Amino acid sequence: MALNDPLSNVLSQINAYEKVGRKDIVTRNNSKTIKKVLSIMQEHKFIGGYEELKDSKGDSLKINLIGNINKAGVVKPRFSVKKDTYEKFEKRFLPAKDFGILVVSTSQGMMSHDEAKKKGIGGRLVSYCY
Repeated sequence: MALNDPLSNVLSQINAYEKVGRKDIVTRNNSKTIKKVLSIMQEHKFIGGYEELKDSKGDSLKINLIGNINKAGVVKPRFSVKKDTYEKFEKRFLPAKDFGILVVSTSQGMMSHDEAKKKGIGGRLVSYCY
């Protein structure tokens, strides 16, 4: 898979492996953004964890799945969101209230939409997971 959005590739790979019931994924896509999104997913107990594997062909990520993901995906285009408009996007991307997370890129780094709401800051939507 050599498409233009590595984060989208990783999340769709996670969806596919999760449906089949596999326990882990090894992916060549590796960037700070992907790692940050994965660590937020780990904080919210959607994945077990991830580790970097170093080899001669470049670094890859091994992601441990625990069967908690119904769907994960990227938000395209990356909508700007103000501190008081999160609800609109929660309704659009998440199936129910207080179910799942939106990952937001803010001026204070990437975080879940709940955290951004508490801090009262806006940003750009990156991905969702439930």
